[in-house]
Amino acid sequence: MDGWISMAATPDNTNTAALRDPARSKFAHYLTAVEVYHCPADRSTVRNAGGTFLRVRSMGMSQAYGGPGDWLDPAGFQANVSSKKYRVFYKTVDIVAPPPSQCYVMLDEHPDSINAGGFANMMVEAPARARIIDFPASYHNGAAGISFADGHAEIKKWLDPRTKPPAKNNGQLTLNVESPNNQDMIWLSDRTSSLNTR
Repeated sequence: MDGWISMAATPDNTNTAALRDPARSKFAHYLTAVEVYHCPADRSTVRNAGGTFLRVRSMGMSQAYGGPGDWLDPAGFQANVSSKKYRVFYKTVDIVAPPPSQCYVMLDEHPDSINAGGFANMMVEAPARARIIDFPASYHNGAAGISFADGHAEIKKWLDPRTKPPAKNNGQLTLNVESPNNQDMIWLSDRTSSLNTR
């Protein structure tokens, strides 16, 4: 997916054809019902010349899939360089640590956080240095829907209030913030990737 979701009147906000186009969406051959990209609990809208519409996507895919994985490594992020410290998954056989049942693929993203198709979260190497890069959604009474590489999905209730700021539907949420000892970010990190041993 390359569609940029925002609160601005841009075509990607409402263009379901892009989600069906194999040149723009890697899942187009497999997911023809593009409604799967939008959580029904996400009621955020965008206005354009034709009126007011729900945005086509409220899901973000882990940036551990398909690389480059720059956000995964705190040192790589800070130095603004590509890092190979953490695993990036290109094929299903690559998903070994964490195993597929513990490795998240997609999740509901906060309506004021969602932008590109990827959901960025940094690996937590030290709990006191945890960060929130992109914010997960908390539509479901403080929880988000998350799918895993083995095909199962679950609802994850967020515990830290910093993880679930109220939606203002204005796209003005500050991303990439420090969140020391945030148990939600530690939980998500444990289900994102692992140290690359190759």
